Amino acid sequence: MGAPSWFVKLLAERNVEMTPERSERFETYYRLLTEWNERMNLTAITEREAVYEKHFYDSLTLAFHLDPDGIGRIADIGSGAGFPGLPLKICFPHLQVLIVDSLGKRIRFLEHLTAELGLSGVTCLHARAEDAARIPEHRDGYDLVTARAVARMNVLSELCLPFARPGGLFAAMKGSDPAGEIAEAERALSELGGRIEAVHALRLPFEQASRHIVVVRKTGRTPARYPRKAGVPAKQPIV
Repeated sequence: MGAPSWFVKLLAERNVEMTPERSERFETYYRLLTEWNERMNLTAITEREAVYEKHFYDSLTLAFHLDPDGIGRIADIGSGAGFPGLPLKICFPHLQVLIVDSLGKRIRFLEHLTAELGLSGVTCLHARAEDAARIPEHRDGYDLVTARAVARMNVLSELCLPFARPGGLFAAMKGSDPAGEIAEAERALSELGGRIEAVHALRLPFEQASRHIVVVRKTGRTPARYPRKAGVPAKQPIV
């Protein structure tokens, strides 16, 4: 059994091709997610249609607003169960994906998952974002950095922008209207070398839940003092 027909149809309408192989990979993803979820907390959403809508489809909405063909390297910060990085990798195999998560158990799941899915070009890194961003091979080097429901914009900018290359993008995936968060993050973005390029609003197809994608353009290299030590950005946001 492959992906639901509505999933294939809605993605086709957005020019995201769902081949039989990709469809099977999503179904394997769903099976492994629910199996592992029985022994560790990966997601509160386990019903098949809901996983496809709220995790898989939601992750792929990034591709509706950003051109994946123009992106080579992507860093997914605080990825949890692999969202949005792995759904994007399944549909756009050319992407080189870095997944950063601070919980070792989740990284073990993601390493098993990528092996079972037969995905190459995926690196799963067990680290705090603040520490990973200081590793030379990851700093200022990614075309797109993304995070889904991780933290408020002023904190998230410090965790994510150091990974983006100058001229690259940081896309924060949010739920309800992020206007207040964006205003709150004005100084952080200025300090970190980012500027708001667009805010895209959309709704999930069935639940009709509100989603927003905040796209930030990286204007220059991250100042050496950022990110601060692990835990500091969340406790003392740039304001």
